[in-house]
Amino acid sequence: MDNYIVSARKYRPATFKSVIGQQALTTTLKNAITTGKLAQAYLFCGPRGVGKTTCARIFAKTINCQNLNENGEACNECESCKAFNEQRSLNIFELDAASNNSVDNIRQLVEQVHIPPQIGKYKVYIIDEVHMLSSSAFNAFLKTLEEPPRHAIFILATTEKHKILPTILSRCQIYDFSRITVDDIVAHLADVAAKEGITAEPEALNIIALKADGGMRDALSIFDQVTSFTRGHITYKSTIENLNVLDYEYYFQLTDYLLHNQVTDSLLLLNEVISKGFDAGNFITGLSSHFRDILVSKDESTIQLLEVGASIRDRYKEQARQCSLPFLYEAMKLCNECDLNYRISKNKRFSVELTLIQLAQITYEQTQPSDTPAPKTVIKPVFNKPSAQPQQVTKATIQATPSAPTSTPSPTPAPAPASGQALKAQVATPQAASHQGDSRFHSENQPPTKKIQTVEMGSLGISINKPFNQAEELKKEEKTESAKNIHDKPFTEADFQKKWLEYADNLPIEETAMKKKMQATTFTYSAPNKWEINMDNKLAANDFEKMLPSLHEFLRKELQNDTISISVIVNEVAHSPKAFTKTERFQQMAEKNKALLELKKEFELEFS
Repeated sequence: MDNYIVSARKYRPATFKSVIGQQALTTTLKNAITTGKLAQAYLFCGPRGVGKTTCARIFAKTINCQNLNENGEACNECESCKAFNEQRSLNIFELDAASNNSVDNIRQLVEQVHIPPQIGKYKVYIIDEVHMLSSSAFNAFLKTLEEPPRHAIFILATTEKHKILPTILSRCQIYDFSRITVDDIVAHLADVAAKEGITAEPEALNIIALKADGGMRDALSIFDQVTSFTRGHITYKSTIENLNVLDYEYYFQLTDYLLHNQVTDSLLLLNEVISKGFDAGNFITGLSSHFRDILVSKDESTIQLLEVGASIRDRYKEQARQCSLPFLYEAMKLCNECDLNYRISKNKRFSVELTLIQLAQITYEQTQPSDTPAPKTVIKPVFNKPSAQPQQVTKATIQATPSAPTSTPSPTPAPAPASGQALKAQVATPQAASHQGDSRFHSENQPPTKKIQTVEMGSLGISINKPFNQAEELKKEEKTESAKNIHDKPFTEADFQKKWLEYADNLPIEETAMKKKMQATTFTYSAPNKWEINMDNKLAANDFEKMLPSLHEFLRKELQNDTISISVIVNEVAHSPKAFTKTERFQQMAEKNKALLELKKEFELEFS
């Protein structure tokens, strides 16, 4: 049985042309070789499995090639190329900094640098995972890295560029390798499958590419794993089964449930997903990505951002026509909030189920007529609905008109007001009272003719027992009207702080000092809509009080609450104790203990 070689090693690129997804970098390296403008040190950084070490080996092979091709590639025929291909070249040294990160390892490397190459022009030193070197090893390497011998070239490779010392970075040419796109990985996997005689569905290769997350080495490793599972016949279903990936069909079906407000079906689908071993957090993350993919599918200019197969792309286009933009925006917002709160939630499944219930109610108002009762499987939305404010009715002492017949004609019954309307107070037309002795209409100090105020309540005429004063009633009406116009919208402390900082940011340049004071000021909540500001001195308090009218107007307008009030409190700062000299300190101690004076006199002590 022949020795098996994994695809990541078997199909490792041997030329710059065969490197996938790094065309800009490989072109730069080839031009540097053909023009002879080589640096003494290079730094290749980027994610894992994107070709950093591979490009370093190809670069080392090409600069020592004795017969370069016209396109800047190695010939693979000269002695140097053959030695490299047979892994017996003495011009290339590879050092794993993860296991050789001490000062002694770097010193051994520096000692070898001064030995010239036997075949070829350059000795290339490839240090992989260079960020694992200790600080002492970096410092021991600095001088050699800056001024190496003419025949020495260093290539450093790392996945964590931020961990490398700036003194090292300044001595290297830095090449940032990017993640390989899904399309490039799928094309390369299809080429490998054709060479190996393996049948693979495009959707299956697309799943492998997404799982690899931009790394070609990971993609080839997953490809070998799925190939072993399927015995050379890679299908979409077998791939998602082997990789434990949730099928797209679940997300498409769930979106249909949400659009039709089917809460029960949505919860049952979630239960099915969890019963198959999938984590609810990963499910909500996948749902967020699904809504994002639907959003980019609504426009031809953004559909190129969709990294799926052709058949699934058509499904996304079809569902994008059914989803409105407001639905997608709100759905993505809810899923993102659930994802952020998932880790800190004690009942994680409940948080996901609550999110699904909220998602199913987004389009409820559009799908349900106003006179149609909600189905049992749908919960009527109650989020973001303003609560009905009870209408206030002014209390008045009223007395019904007696049923005994009088000479004053009874008012014509008014039509009953519509349901839900408040009582209306009307002033009746002045009439002469026919009964001079009736104390209900006049007193000893008032003329017999008196205005009577009536209140319409249904069809009943009601008169007020107390005398009518028009000026007082007008004042009451003005107060009632002004009370109705007062805004009293509730707000949180975070809203208050946000508007506070917004006011500070909008201050002119000449008020920079006040702006900084407001940003550093602490305020406390003392009573409903009452805030206290603490100031260190009276001068700062006076400056702040001058600004209070403008600040009140801004906050009341922005927060829609006319009851906001801010008061300034000056903190009494305790004076720091006086710093005493040595003599003063001794005098204080001597007042408490007279023996210290005698001791000083006896030994003739003095203060130094």
